[in-house]
Amino acid sequence: MAPSKVLTGARVVLPTGIADGGRVAVDGTRIAETAPPGAETVDVSGHWLVPGFVDLHNHGGGGASFSGSAEDALTAVRAHRRRGATTVVASTVTDDLDVLARQAGLLSELAEQGEIAGVHFEGPFISPCRKGAHSEALLRHPDPAEVRKLLDAARGHAKMMTLATELPGGVESVRLLVEHGVIAAVGHTDASYEQTAEAIDAGATVATHLFNAMPPLGHRAPGPIAALLEDERVTVELINDGVHLHPAALELAFHRAGAARVAFITDAMDAAGSGDGRYLLGPLEVEVADGVARLVEGGSIAGSTLTLDRAFRRAVTVDRLPVPDAVAALSANPARLLGLDDRVGSLEPGKDADLVLLDEDFVLKGVMRRGAWVVDPHLG
Repeated sequence: MAPSKVLTGARVVLPTGIADGGRVAVDGTRIAETAPPGAETVDVSGHWLVPGFVDLHNHGGGGASFSGSAEDALTAVRAHRRRGATTVVASTVTDDLDVLARQAGLLSELAEQGEIAGVHFEGPFISPCRKGAHSEALLRHPDPAEVRKLLDAARGHAKMMTLATELPGGVESVRLLVEHGVIAAVGHTDASYEQTAEAIDAGATVATHLFNAMPPLGHRAPGPIAALLEDERVTVELINDGVHLHPAALELAFHRAGAARVAFITDAMDAAGSGDGRYLLGPLEVEVADGVARLVEGGSIAGSTLTLDRAFRRAVTVDRLPVPDAVAALSANPARLLGLDDRVGSLEPGKDADLVLLDEDFVLKGVMRRGAWVVDPHLG
């Protein structure tokens, strides 16, 4: 077990606001109300201390993906932990149903070991009109029986499934997901406003990377974007990398949905934290150049190379979001959506000692997960 410690002097972002010169006590793997006897004092003055980040939607990183072996998955999750994502949901990409079922079984073992927070199925039940970086030949309608097959394969660790809910079986599949305690997410969709509203009424509660892979907002045909933004039951994912969204689109989402309904995600693929080059996203080849991932064939954006520390820094330095709003979008909101807010998502006594240390320019300097340094800031 990691030694107990007290971090002092930082600007600590708490659910109640920012505490200047604050302190966070860590007793073993948990945040404590008071400093344990004999705890080491670590002076982190001049830094920000925020909760560990929670990534709802992540396909890989560090040169490996969640669609490969168990070792690949561990490589990916560890790469993102080093960038502050102390809680990661592993996302699959469209493939043959049997392949996805086998992958779900492998990932469920990692969830049982506490390495990942669960499984997100993105595809194959999505629209060929808005397929993005998914293989069209492998897409299929969301048959509830096939949806159930994937849920069973995940052995209780399925956290979310992205669906084009306008397709035959879409709304029925949303209801099935809700019955099994799995988040139904609307995404890679060509749905109308009315069809999206029907899916929300059936229980869909997430917009998969809002604005991306869906019809643009129209003044006569507002499409899914308006329906997802306006409904208080929906949390909207945003990829804040400066590539997927114009700053005005991000501002619109925060203005309309409010800070409590936004979750920043990476939608990362293998190249996150790894560099430019050729990679695979599921069965499709991807070229990463200048940090932007695109399909070799067709040129569609293929996920991102984003890490959540970069999403945070951009949010507060470029988008000028208040720091507590950015923290909510990266930690509290996704934790609450996943039903994990009793353990992670905020710096409160009794919760896991998951935290991120940033310098005054919001550059990551340290990461702690369950009381142990993943990235040691080497402070005195």
